[in-house]
Amino acid sequence: MMIETCRMYLRPWRDEDAPALYRYASDPRVGPIAGWPVHTDVENSREIIRGVLSEPETYAVVLKQSGEPVGSAGIMLPGRGNLPMEPGEAEIGYWIGVPYWGRGLIPEAVEALLKRCFTELDCRRGWCVSFEGNQRSERVQEKCGFIYQRTIIGEPNPYCGIAASRVSCLTRAEWEARQKCS
Repeated sequence: MMIETCRMYLRPWRDEDAPALYRYASDPRVGPIAGWPVHTDVENSREIIRGVLSEPETYAVVLKQSGEPVGSAGIMLPGRGNLPMEPGEAEIGYWIGVPYWGRGLIPEAVEALLKRCFTELDCRRGWCVSFEGNQRSERVQEKCGFIYQRTIIGEPNPYCGIAASRVSCLTRAEWEARQKCS
């Protein structure tokens, strides 16, 4: 499946994306704050593509202009993700390479995934989780209409050392109301 937005395609990851994935996922400013380790080499990135990034509803964020994958975004349904969820709920996850921070690409990707959640997958609620203090991720959630719900305190993540996760939610009714305003 491929999802198209104004500036990108969201499509499944491919083995040949490993060099691009490594280029961005090897930066220590990206993975640890999202809860995963820095990629060590292209083969490590290829293994991640074949494992974690091959999960259903996990997409490479591919710029139309260059055709290069520069990040990842996905939908996690109940039984996957960071939160216990009921049927009809989904969690959205995302990251993007440092050169693309602050360009509005991830909010664009998240909006496309929310549309899929609410109009095609018949979800009634969407969730986002980020480590407390990940201001870029929090800003994406705010831009996309997610509303802060709670903070979960747990064990410190081994990659970033942060123990608190910020949980936000957006209901289908809230999303639909936002669509009428835009």
